[in-house]
Amino acid sequence: MLSQKCKYALQALLVLARETNDELLLVSDIAEKENLPKKFLEAILLELNRNGLVRSRRGRGGGYALAKAPEAITFGQVVRIMDGPLAPLSCVSVNYYRRCDDCRDEQSCAIRKVMRRVRDAIAHELDGTTLADAVRAGGVETVLAA
Repeated sequence: MLSQKCKYALQALLVLARETNDELLLVSDIAEKENLPKKFLEAILLELNRNGLVRSRRGRGGGYALAKAPEAITFGQVVRIMDGPLAPLSCVSVNYYRRCDDCRDEQSCAIRKVMRRVRDAIAHELDGTTLADAVRAGGVETVLAA
């Protein structure tokens, strides 16, 4: 399930993606536009900054902007940064694989086979959807509800 932290990150990134003139936005402005808790949003934006999705400038005229074009940032990147692996089980994770402790035979495990298909479907959707796609579709609520 998508965490509240990840949903807020997506909402903030979409606010920044809608800025066509590359203007820096204050945390308070983003928080107000999306009705997000400012302190929590500050921590989220710092994490997104550390991971190269946003850039920031301190002081007068400072704020946040996307570090990449909206077409270059996928929902999958954001979810992995905020929530970790997409896979419902560690044994089907591409980036965070770990064999299940109670597994006798991965090759014949029916649960693993189903969860791999689930993981692949999730990755296909999230990695195939960019911020630009979501802006064109009308925002995060529209994309997440689809």
